[in-house]
Amino acid sequence: MPTRPDASTPAPSAPEDAVDRIVAQWHTQRPDLDPSPMQVFGRLHRIAERLSTQIEATFNEFGLGEGDFDVLASLRRAGDPFTLSPSALAEATMVTTGATSKRIARLQARGLVHRTQCDDDGRGRWISLTPTGLALVDEVVEHHLANERRLLAPLDAGQRDALTALLRHWLLALEPPLDS
Repeated sequence: MPTRPDASTPAPSAPEDAVDRIVAQWHTQRPDLDPSPMQVFGRLHRIAERLSTQIEATFNEFGLGEGDFDVLASLRRAGDPFTLSPSALAEATMVTTGATSKRIARLQARGLVHRTQCDDDGRGRWISLTPTGLALVDEVVEHHLANERRLLAPLDAGQRDALTALLRHWLLALEPPLDS
């Protein structure tokens, strides 16, 4: 019965990447260790760095950082009237309330969001997209999605579907599923 090639070793005709070289070095230097997890984590790390740079470049074209876009997009996804509390924004963007406050202040200074007082509680605030902010996020998201499609182009539809399923499965193992 033929044996399955070691998944940590590239096929003879496959080009070698930086992670292959690192794993091979560990095999040589520490043959008692199994460096195969590096095949996944090393690639995820390297891919994430390269993707982040290219994704941020699109936001930078519009004078935004990734965090700024995250706030604008969270408000846009909330639907009309495009308003959330600061704590809901912090939860949606997965950063601290302090970091969210800094982002809101930057966006408010640019006229992209505004703060209003809660009607029932003078201490509470709502953050809303301004018409300028709404127009900007609608334009940026179109460019962002086109950029993401370009970055995914090396994968065919089946590979994208398989990667999506694998990543969803892994993510659900690492964090609880959303409530229905």
